[in-house]
Amino acid sequence: MGKDTITLTAKEHRRAQVLARVVEGTITLQEAATVLDISLRQARRLKGQLAREGPAGLVHGNRGQPSTRRIAEAIRQRVVERFRTRYHDCNVQHFSELLAAREGLPLAVETVRRILKAAGLIAPKQRRLIHRSRRERMPAEGMLLQIDGSPFRWLGPDGPRWTLLSAVDDATSAAVAAVFRDQEDAAGYMELLRQVIQHQGIPAAVYRDRHGIFEVSKRLRSTLEEDFAGARFPTQVGRLLAELGIASIAAASPQAKGRVERAWQTHQDRLAVELRLAGVRTMAEANAFLPGYLARYCERFAVAPQCEESAYVPMAADTDLDRLFCFKYERRVAADNTVQFGGRVLQIPPGAARLSYTRVVVEVHERLDGSVAVVYQGQVLLVVPDFAQEPRPLRARSRHGLSPAIHTPQPLALDASPRQVRDGPQPAPDLRPRKPPPDHPWRRRLLADPSKSEADKFTGG
Repeated sequence: MGKDTITLTAKEHRRAQVLARVVEGTITLQEAATVLDISLRQARRLKGQLAREGPAGLVHGNRGQPSTRRIAEAIRQRVVERFRTRYHDCNVQHFSELLAAREGLPLAVETVRRILKAAGLIAPKQRRLIHRSRRERMPAEGMLLQIDGSPFRWLGPDGPRWTLLSAVDDATSAAVAAVFRDQEDAAGYMELLRQVIQHQGIPAAVYRDRHGIFEVSKRLRSTLEEDFAGARFPTQVGRLLAELGIASIAAASPQAKGRVERAWQTHQDRLAVELRLAGVRTMAEANAFLPGYLARYCERFAVAPQCEESAYVPMAADTDLDRLFCFKYERRVAADNTVQFGGRVLQIPPGAARLSYTRVVVEVHERLDGSVAVVYQGQVLLVVPDFAQEPRPLRARSRHGLSPAIHTPQPLALDASPRQVRDGPQPAPDLRPRKPPPDHPWRRRLLADPSKSEADKFTGG
């Protein structure tokens, strides 16, 4: 503001007009105070400034001066330097928290945002607005868990592409369990559910997508056994949920399970940065890092449930979790007390209850630790610690789990009789129209008679 030219705001300009009428005597000072919505004392002070200095006396004295609460320039430069170098891949919220925890700079989020925006380092995000109806949270924790997986390069753009499986409580938005896997698979979800049960308990229900890990795709043809049973056989994870008594709810869209879906952006922003800062390089190190990260995440983002009582059901202390969290297959014992599984022959030794198990149906449990157990009526007959000849990802050996038509799953029936389990190679879905081969019976009859023309063969002439 120069000496000969002054700039008044709209508020100051109105004050100058009203107080000028007081000086002229057209209105009283009390009336001016009422119009300007100020006290009589302040109106008297402003009138004196107007009379002594003119309109310039109404301008605030701190105009053009830096605020006494302004962040020091050295701190501003330090924030910009840290964001450009060490924390270049952080969002503003996470960056402000890391500044307070690691750099000793407790700055407000909006202060950090203004500093970075002034330096041209961030730009406002453009969000597409869509009207959606909100679903209320469950009142108590443990009533509903939302589970899902997110593939991402968690160790940076040049790192491997892993899938993070996570379980989020619908009542609190707390990430109760998580595990890194090479890809989204049944063994990973079994490990995820095992973490939940060991640390929290058995939830009442899980909310998941329509992945083939949880249910058999309707695009696949039913097998002959399923046609006779009148129902589709469950998958291995579906069988596990039924044995635990957990209701399995399929979401119709990703937005339906928004608690876990919205957390992926947060994890990809925060977890990737913290893995880099911790120097994590392998999946084993990443899985060991997850518990501490989840504790900090829940402390920051989890909310209190409406009901203090938990719906998690604690698992009995003597429960054999290896008998639950495994892949189960049915085998019939041969005359020499052996069963074939995975290309190997397993010799069953004589037991205390009976010497021979010839022709009986047993269950083969392929466990998450790579071992294999043969179980008959709840009794473990044989355990092979290192079954696989070479390390390989644990996959289901058939597309189905237990047969509901033969044995109805009972919740927590750990000592139940063996269940019917189908085995064999998993067929790929073939959606092409089936064309009969050249040696099909209806073709063979026509081609065997060379006297008929091609037109007669297909017209019956």
